[in-house]
Amino acid sequence: MKKFKFTYTQLIVLSFFGVIAAGGLLLMLPISSADGEWSSPIEAFFTSVSSTCVTGLVVVDTYTHWSLFGQVVVILLIQIGGLGFMTVMSAFFLITGRKMRLRNRSLLMQSTGAISRSGIMRLLRRILIGTALIEGLGAALLSIRFIPRMGVVEGLWNAVFHSISAFCNAGFDIMGKYEQFSSFTSYVEDPLVSLTLAALIIIGGIGFFVWSDIAKNGFNFKRYHLHTKIVVSTTAVLVLGGWLLFYLFERDGQLADLSPTGRAVASLFMSVTPRTAGFNTVNMADISTASVLLTVIFMFIGGSPGSTAGGIKTTTAAALVLESVAAAFNRDKVTVFKRRLADSTLKRASAVCTIYLLATAAAVLALCVMEPYGLEQILLEVVSAIGTVGLTMGITPSLCVASKLILMFLMFMGRVGGLSLVLVLGEKSRVPATERPKENILIG
Repeated sequence: MKKFKFTYTQLIVLSFFGVIAAGGLLLMLPISSADGEWSSPIEAFFTSVSSTCVTGLVVVDTYTHWSLFGQVVVILLIQIGGLGFMTVMSAFFLITGRKMRLRNRSLLMQSTGAISRSGIMRLLRRILIGTALIEGLGAALLSIRFIPRMGVVEGLWNAVFHSISAFCNAGFDIMGKYEQFSSFTSYVEDPLVSLTLAALIIIGGIGFFVWSDIAKNGFNFKRYHLHTKIVVSTTAVLVLGGWLLFYLFERDGQLADLSPTGRAVASLFMSVTPRTAGFNTVNMADISTASVLLTVIFMFIGGSPGSTAGGIKTTTAAALVLESVAAAFNRDKVTVFKRRLADSTLKRASAVCTIYLLATAAAVLALCVMEPYGLEQILLEVVSAIGTVGLTMGITPSLCVASKLILMFLMFMGRVGGLSLVLVLGEKSRVPATERPKENILIG
């Protein structure tokens, strides 16, 4: 009898599933709820999926529904989901001094988005040390605002919770003590809080490999790997372009009553948070249609590979744009920064985008049938789920159970990757040796 052996992709998917199951069971316990009662399975498992998949969509307010124990479970799920289960398990090997087998190193390489196994343990150390330092610095800066308002103990807890949530691009908050589901609307004009959260989101969303490349080469852009150049360039274009567009779209709307500094800070935060953190400092239900569409586009693109962020990823979007430009100018090869992109990379980018588009379209259609809300609200909700963002126009708690299950699947798919999820069943399949006749079809 042939022994079944899991592939790397299957192991990564199963590890996330295991963490979600454990988190859901813990959150169902009376000790996890603020009122000491059992939480319903849909409340517990939706929260577990959203936490582990670092999304931020919630069916209950995190502060008012969950006890301190429940909040600790949530933030641990966020940290594990953000770093990746294999990164956390590999940290155990590193701390205990045990050697990792070649198979485990390969799995860690795929989980962290590293390009090769060479230096994977050095990258792991940078990930763990960098995460601790960045989250610690973020917590220290946030505590400057939170401690005077909340007291030392609660202020520190809020600073740590939100620093981890922001760095992991999760979007979970415990600001419900002031107003349920309010997120950071009370800090809309606070540069320290908004810019700290924005910096944590960006750093967490550029990817671990990019960290390593920047740490090695400093700010010498020419010496970066092509991957790093594309990530940094695309991220800069999206953040700066979004900053300007959101300012123009909302200057007479959500930003109208703010000071000049407040407008600049709020529009920058609106540009950063859809990729893919889920915090908000303005009321998402009242933003303009243009801002909704731009938010959806940013959520769909998301962050970068090997990071805590979701979406199709910046490199995928860049590859598709570059391929379209090359096709428009009748060029056979796609080049950028004096390098040619491999055909396999372009095919993978097209596959990822197509899978996400099909899943989004199917989910939007299903929710439109089951829910009384408009297309604008449902589209933002669905893309927020599959992009693991967490932004919402306030409809998540009132969705039916079937709609919530669809969102849970989308969040899981968005975190492990649409292509990875498809490969779970097909990775072992053999390609037929027969080569079929070639024939052209009309395009466009």
